[in-house]
Parts: sequence; structure tokens; C-alpha cells
Amino acid sequence: MARTVARLVVDTLEELGVRQVFGVVGDALNPFTDAIRASGTVSWVGCRHEEVAAFAAGAQSQLTDTLGVCMGTVGPGSVHLLNGLYDAAKSGTPVLAIAGQVPQPEIGTDYFQEVDNDLLFKDVAVFRATVTSPAQLPALLEVAVRTAVGRRGVAVLTVPGDVGDLELPDDRPVRLSLTGSANRPDDPALDEAASVLDDGGKVTLLVGRGARGCRQEVLALAERLAAPMVITLKAKEGFEGDNPYQVGQTGLIGNPAAAHAMDHADTLVLLGTDFPYRDWYPEGKKVIQVDRVAEHIGRRVPVDVGLAADVGPTVRGLLERVRQRIDRGHLDSARTKFTKWQEGQRDLASPDHDRGLLGKVRSKFDNRSHLVRPEALAAAVDAAADEDAVFTSDTGMATVWLSRFVEMRGDRRLLGSYNLGSMANAMPQAIGAQMLDRDRQVVAFCGDGGLSMLLGDLMTIRTERLPVKLVVFDNQRLGMVKLEQEQAGLPEFGTVLDNPDFAAVAQALGITGIRVTRPEELADAVKRAFAEPGPVLLDVLTNPDEIAVPGKATVQQGWGFAIAKVKENLSSSSR
Repeated sequence: MARTVARLVVDTLEELGVRQVFGVVGDALNPFTDAIRASGTVSWVGCRHEEVAAFAAGAQSQLTDTLGVCMGTVGPGSVHLLNGLYDAAKSGTPVLAIAGQVPQPEIGTDYFQEVDNDLLFKDVAVFRATVTSPAQLPALLEVAVRTAVGRRGVAVLTVPGDVGDLELPDDRPVRLSLTGSANRPDDPALDEAASVLDDGGKVTLLVGRGARGCRQEVLALAERLAAPMVITLKAKEGFEGDNPYQVGQTGLIGNPAAAHAMDHADTLVLLGTDFPYRDWYPEGKKVIQVDRVAEHIGRRVPVDVGLAADVGPTVRGLLERVRQRIDRGHLDSARTKFTKWQEGQRDLASPDHDRGLLGKVRSKFDNRSHLVRPEALAAAVDAAADEDAVFTSDTGMATVWLSRFVEMRGDRRLLGSYNLGSMANAMPQAIGAQMLDRDRQVVAFCGDGGLSMLLGDLMTIRTERLPVKLVVFDNQRLGMVKLEQEQAGLPEFGTVLDNPDFAAVAQALGITGIRVTRPEELADAVKRAFAEPGPVLLDVLTNPDEIAVPGKATVQQGWGFAIAKVKENLSSSSR
């Protein structure tokens, strides 16, 4: 019996090892969901919003380094995929999206729910095509998958509602063989880079996600150069635990030690990072950049030596050439500052912080309601979570607290919308992660704004019985926006959220809900949440006025914050 278009696609997903497809059912997808129903290995995960489906598929792709798959039906269903697909595209991870379309005779007639998918997905997809004939397959599917995997991006196949059930003219096998390769710079380029390093004075490494597969080589280079290692947020996973060279992050979520390591270096070496914030690169340094994507070289900071190659073989080549440094003063200075900063952060996160003299004084200004400090919540979760837990974090202050108080030690993994910067990603990514392995702990750091944006998919967690731990930083604010406004000298406006009792909402949905309103309740609540075998929503009322001081706070930011507070107090007193 000849296979249909839908059957071929699902059979191919089985061959690729895809275990779940995320989406919302609908007319044009009916042939595909029926083929999944009959499949022995691929399962359908029905979400309440297609954006969740795309985020979940992208999360699986990032965790497995293979293809993630989502589906959206005609018109609005496909439109809703866009935000999650943009996140996958900017994260550089392969995702295949099957998008529904109106029947072929109606295309171009402004039919009910008709959307031009090829135009819609033009910016987000590295490959997009509409299947108009079964004869296009399997070749078109092969190209879509190879392009997504080879270019590490999104491929979109649009299938009209009257095409999915059509039979293929022949049953040709699908051929998806695709082998990767590791690129190494040529010897003259490596010689030039080594010469710059040997003559370049104090060296600091800025290490990103592209270096995660060669941890030992990068640590060996740091040792050889006596170089402190600043790690990007996405490189926490892979470089943070048991690393005597790392000094944390730079940028707005960074710390003074990392800023010191960057500012006091003579030479910066960028390894597998496209760290985007130009203001945080110091001026007047020699810069070597290693990145497999040639267009990343030099687009953030002027580069003296650009090596468009994979980090692993490049670093191995440099280790064969650079001299051992004897002077460790630059490394030791940065590490000393980092240790001192960490000690201060631990004091902030202590449950007893506000009971001490300094804490009592501080509370008079920034925590008069004696709510839980978000530092304490993040630190408590870090201590309670497994050494192989998968963490996800919403964009905003939840990510700030995770970056500072959760250590990616052991086999922990980390996901977030760290390139697109979307709200509402933490819960959907946690769904994707937990579907991969129900026995592995998955912890989502949710902002109250992010969680409420896609709140409906709490029901997906319940329906699938996923033991996700949702930790809600409930400061009743869009916290990062509040901070941005105040640093610019503006009074807080439009950021206050009229939240429900999220724990009660979870309970109503059949999920264990725990609400924390006072600091003394925190320790027991976290312990209870992580002891619960099923899904838990831990709703913690946190201090909305907590300030995350960046590594290099400017005078302008300080004045802006002071002016904003005066304006806020005047506005409050005039009501």
C-alpha cells in the first residue's frame, strides 16, 4: 500500500529518532495527527497554545542537539508558532515546523484563515516551501531536514489541507545521511594568533556556548595563559562548575570581577561567543576571536585576528604554539575579586540577612513589607535541585537571579530565551525538557509576567503528568522593565501586575500549589516542593524593589535611579 504525504513525514520522524511532536490539532493537520496516532514511537503532545509547542520543540532540539518538531494548522495556528520559532532560529538550533494551509484551489482567494506561509516565515526560516504535489516528496522533506540540521535553523513545510492524505506516486526511501565536520584554521593563522598571545601582555578569555564541547582544552588554554575566564550566560552550562579560572558573567547581569578581568587585560580572546553588548567590551585591547560562523567575527568589537573555525581544534592548535605564562597576577587578582563578590552574594541570599544590623537598615529602604528576597529563593532552589537538573528561566529578573545564585555544576543543563529575549519561555521549554525524560528533574524559573502570558499550558503539564517544578518569582511587577525605567531616571509606570494567587490557580488545575508570603516560610516550602513527586507550582512573593547591581554601575545609572525614586515618592504622596 502506498504511503500518504503525512505518513511519509511521520515515518521519517521515526527514523530521525524524534519522540514527540508538539502542536494544536486542526483541520489541515488531521492527516498528520492521525499518522502520529498510528505510530509506534512518535507521540503527539497537544498544547494549549502553538507558541508553547514551538518553544518546547526548540528546547528538545537544544538539549539533544537533534531535530525538534512542532505543528500549527491553517492561518492563526501557524502564526502562533512564530515567536517560539524565532527563539529557535536565534538560538541556532534545528527545528522542523509543519504548517497547515487552506486547500489548493482556495490559495490566493483570501479564503477563510488563509495566510501566505512562505511570506510569513521568510525571515525566521532557513528553508521554507509549500508541498503542492506528492511527487515533491521525499526530496523536499530531505532538503528541509538537511537544511535545518546543517544550518542549525528552522525549516517550515507548508501542507495544504487537501495534500496530507494524498498518496505518493512511488515509495522511494528517505535518505537523510548528514555528517558534521570540525574546521581548523590553517597554520599561518594559528601562528599569527599565537604570536599575538605571546606578546600580548595580560590575557582574558571570554567564553561562550560555542566552546562547550571542548571544556578541557579551554581550561588548558586558561592555565597556559594564566588567564581569567569570563563566561557568558549560555556558557554557565559547561564551564561554571569546578573551574579555577572562571570569574562569572559580564554585562548587566555580571559582576565586578568579570568587569575587572575584561578592563585590565591587554588581550581578549573570544571563544565561541557572539556576546552582543558592545558597551561591555573594553576599548584599546588586542582581540582574537574564534567562531565557526564567519559573519560573527568582528561584528561586536574590532578584531585583530579572526579565526572562522570550530573552537576545539583551534584551541588545540594554539596549545601547541603558545608559551606557558609564569606571572599569574592578572588571574589571581580577578579570582580574588570574584571570591569576595561571591561571599557578598551569599550574605544577601542568607535567610537571616534581614535580621542582621545591615539587613535591618537596608530593609527600611528597599523591603519594608519584609517579603522574600529573590536572592534567597534562587539560592534555596540551587541547594535543593539535583546535580543533573535541567533549568529554564524566563527573560528578565528571573534570569538575573538564576545567573547569580544557581551554579551549573555536575550535569546540569540550562535553557532560556537568551538571544531573542522573549517573555514566557521558561514553562514551555520546561515542558519540552520534561517530555524527553520524566525521571530527570526540570526546574523553571518563571517570572510572574511570563507565567501569566501562557498560563493556559499549565493544563498541558497536568494532562501529561509532567513532574515539572515551576518556581514563580512573584514580585507583581515586570521587574526588568521597572529597573530599566528607574535607571533612566523615569518613575515606574505600567509595570505593576494584578496577579492572582498562582498556587491556588495551580491547585484548581490539579497541580500541587505552594504559596510563600514570608521569609521564614521559604526553607520548608522549597523542601516540600522538591520532595513532591509530581508537578509543583511554588508561588513566592518576592521583593519588587530588589536591585541587581551590574558589574560596572555607572554614575548616570545611579543618578537615574535616585531621581526615579524621588519621582515615585512624590507621585505616591500626591495620591
